[in-house]
Amino acid sequence: MAKTFELSAQKREEAGKGAARAVRREGRVPAVIYGGNEEPVMVSLEEKDVVREYHNGNIFTNICEMDVAGEKFKLLGRDLQMHPVSDRPLHADFLRVTNKTKINVDVPVNFINEEKCPGLEDGGILSVVRRDVEVVCRAIAIPEELVVDLTGYTIGDSIDSTKIDLPDGVEFAISDRDFAIANIAAPKEEEPEEEEGLEEAEGE
Repeated sequence: MAKTFELSAQKREEAGKGAARAVRREGRVPAVIYGGNEEPVMVSLEEKDVVREYHNGNIFTNICEMDVAGEKFKLLGRDLQMHPVSDRPLHADFLRVTNKTKINVDVPVNFINEEKCPGLEDGGILSVVRRDVEVVCRAIAIPEELVVDLTGYTIGDSIDSTKIDLPDGVEFAISDRDFAIANIAAPKEEEPEEEEGLEEAEGE
């Protein structure tokens, strides 16, 4: 089951750029709750709370239990606009979720048992193609990570999507083909040192 975090919000009545700027001047972030066949709800959040959960990696992968003036919402962050210069949050979108809500979400890949990988022991390099993989799953059951076991892989081996055991109810967004996750690349050969005096000889 997906992890959860909590946020408290205030309802806001006015929409538009001017109203949003006024909210930001108060140190808050304008946001909207949508989905679930219900009317959107405009809210504002403490900027420091949004920044904390964003840097903790919670906004897009963990369920947000939001309290809006005593009313409880179960949500998932779907968009967070950031200022291109100051990197401060400008606006957030949250989707209502239920036990049946299915979403597409990026999940990080974790590589384990590097010490049991002959290819790495022989000097090979783990070349990661995808550090995150998009999956389709229920919003309340987002996996924290996808695990790749490196045990037994040798230099030249490719690790594709079939090597990942997905939790029940989780599918890859790319379903029509296998795709590469990583490979064990051969060690880079050292470039031969230039012969001493080569430049002088070329100059002559």
